[in-house]
Amino acid sequence: MVKLRQLKKNTRARVVGYDPEDSVYALRLQTLGLTPGTPFQLVRFAPLGDPAELHCRGTRLTLRPSEADCLQLELL
Repeated sequence: MVKLRQLKKNTRARVVGYDPEDSVYALRLQTLGLTPGTPFQLVRFAPLGDPAELHCRGTRLTLRPSEADCLQLELL
């Protein structure tokens, strides 16, 4: 398992699950389309590293890596 902040630009990954301690923000990410099994590509990080831009399901999302730490990811 890797975290969003560990990914490099243009890396593809898939959501495997969520950390159970952060269920409130995990629900928010699910409503944005980051459900388990969803592949995405990390497009880039902002110049200071926050936020990150993801391409997922034909749309672009921006997330703070610190908030996206509840995501459990696997590399593709």
